[in-house]
Amino acid sequence: MTYLDTTYYFDFEDNSVQNLISEFKTIDLNAKGKAIGIYTKVRDHWKYDPYSITLSKVKYKSSHIAKKQSGNCVEKSILLISCLRALGLPARLHLGKVKNHIAVERLTEKFGSNELTPHGMVNVYLNNKWLKMSPAFNKSLCEKLNVEPLDFDGENSSFLQQFDSDGNRFMEYTDDYGYFDDVPLDFMEKNIKEHYPHIFDTNKHIMEYKL
Repeated sequence: MTYLDTTYYFDFEDNSVQNLISEFKTIDLNAKGKAIGIYTKVRDHWKYDPYSITLSKVKYKSSHIAKKQSGNCVEKSILLISCLRALGLPARLHLGKVKNHIAVERLTEKFGSNELTPHGMVNVYLNNKWLKMSPAFNKSLCEKLNVEPLDFDGENSSFLQQFDSDGNRFMEYTDDYGYFDDVPLDFMEKNIKEHYPHIFDTNKHIMEYKL
């Protein structure tokens, strides 16, 4: 597999994904311009929602995510990867664990922790190097949290909002699981159940849990 392939999850041939990238095909943009444009679009047009957990395979298809109005970090990363590949830009999924330090009351209540895992971001190949970018936090949410939104300039990695605008610690990475050619649903399921066992019925395989 190359990082340009269509897959079950990165099904960018679907009209829902093609419609998202159509504007970037009709204007004269280089690879960097396309990457910046689609990154910003996915970041801001899908609200960040960390409270919906699904283990349903079909719901991680980019064509399914494209029809939603919100998504968690992994879902938004999948959608962005699919769009990047559709524009001829190699891209892959990168997973890790992050700890939030601001607005964590609900996170702690629902997850029993202020750590989120697996946290999704994107690796894109531009100018002969892999760059990291995270489309999770939409601009309007960042304004509410007093955090500068993550901009991507096409030349440097942009994946961590370490501090808010007042210098308070906002977010940190506590583990790095590496990158994946495709969506590793088995790994994600194991990871979620290990870190948040209380949200699953041990006698039942729950395919979706809305917190």
